[in-house]
Amino acid sequence: MQLLEDELGVRLLDRTSTGVQMTTAGELLLGFARRSSRLSQQVLAGLAQLEGQPGGALRLAASTTVAQYLLPRMLGAFRKENQRIALTVRSGNTEQVTAWVLQGEAQLGMVEGPPASKEVAIEHFLEDKLTMIVPRDHRWAGKEIPPARLTQVPFLLREAGSGTRRVIERALRKAGVRLSQLNIAMELDSTEAIVSGVEAGLGVGIVSELALRKALRLGTVATVKIEGLEMRRPFSLIRLRGPVEAGPVAAFRNFAMSHDRD
Repeated sequence: MQLLEDELGVRLLDRTSTGVQMTTAGELLLGFARRSSRLSQQVLAGLAQLEGQPGGALRLAASTTVAQYLLPRMLGAFRKENQRIALTVRSGNTEQVTAWVLQGEAQLGMVEGPPASKEVAIEHFLEDKLTMIVPRDHRWAGKEIPPARLTQVPFLLREAGSGTRRVIERALRKAGVRLSQLNIAMELDSTEAIVSGVEAGLGVGIVSELALRKALRLGTVATVKIEGLEMRRPFSLIRLRGPVEAGPVAAFRNFAMSHDRD
């Protein structure tokens, strides 16, 4: 950044003991840079379309379960069919992904829970199932328990803002159990951390079945059924409301809605 300021002969950032703030010149340059980036992407997309292929840049954002357990295989297959599309991916919880889409930092989001904003268009592309897991030698391993017994054990839960947490909270509320009644031993920022915590005997958790394939194969955790409670949720594509943007966005949207992930 210092080299850029020296080359342009202007100060782009105000640096103080309390932080860094962009100057008026910096904001002006950022606006030009964003427009230049969009124009460059349009040029690449237009050249690719002349050859009958979608091209350009695609900015994706995915919530953590999708990013860790589903997206890598999807991107591998998508890249084989769309080699002229340059992909960038960032991950966070559902709340963060929704914010990135609303702010224009991501053109498409892939989330595992209901977005809190009504300003995004939502399309479901896959159904997921949440399952309760316990350490392999736990007294509940392989059994079925009433929902009320969930208050008797330490619980590992995703952080606030997580789509998984929101789904769990709604399901438990329908079964007569509030989050405030649980003995929440730890809040963790990823599904993988919850699985690892359960393996280590730190508590019980509820996670996506997609995250359990390895742990169940190795026998490091066991599943538990909760009476009268089946937790299913859609994985969804989200984008700004309006027509689907042509080019890379439309290509990935069509791929996600039709691709076989079994």
